[in-house]
Amino acid sequence: MTGQQKRTEGAEAAAGEFLLVDKPKTWTSFDVVHKIRRSYRVRRVGHAGTLDPLATGLLIICTGKKTKQLQDFQGLEKEYEALMELGAQTPSYDAESEVSERRSLEGVTADRVRDVMAGFVGTQSQIPPLWSAVKVRGRRLYDYARRGEAVERLPRQITIASIVPTRVDLPLVGFTVVCSKGTYVRTLVHDIGERLGCGAYLRELRRTRIGTYHVRDARTVEELVHARRAEGEAG
Repeated sequence: MTGQQKRTEGAEAAAGEFLLVDKPKTWTSFDVVHKIRRSYRVRRVGHAGTLDPLATGLLIICTGKKTKQLQDFQGLEKEYEALMELGAQTPSYDAESEVSERRSLEGVTADRVRDVMAGFVGTQSQIPPLWSAVKVRGRRLYDYARRGEAVERLPRQITIASIVPTRVDLPLVGFTVVCSKGTYVRTLVHDIGERLGCGAYLRELRRTRIGTYHVRDARTVEELVHARRAEGEAG
């Protein structure tokens, strides 16, 4: 690569890019940021809205000067496809930890599940899960959880715009949910389980939309890395 080509590449990197990424399962959001940083050879990389490691789907990534736009995406509503299992609970409210309790599904019917879920539509207070990255007194909640320490978790105001069951095959229930910034879907699932009286945990989660941006327009990390490499070889 000539000196001129390096200067051009550096200027393009500094200007930044806006990327829609389909995050793979088991990757953290930071894993995606780190991969993009290395592949695009740019120091400033950020994302708009964390996804848990076991979740997949849309992640908005900005690089270079475009990272200043990340705040524009933070408050946008989000849409998810989810699968929960009734009659069981885990400490993390999802499949990241082992089932710690199983409860009877006696009296739980498909109609009752639909009625209870519909009751969560609207603005409400939600307590973030102990296994989360929310900071309390300068430490992440999951740090307290790992040490077995009790800590007060303050509720947050969230809004569930819609929640629609797509599959009720007890003990499994699939649904789509449209919600505001700061909503924990696994906490929503936990709360649904509590209201049903049987417990529940989140088995699968996929973010399909952030505002007007859809996962169908996103590319995988591998596709982005390959495209970037091909651009470099062409140059």
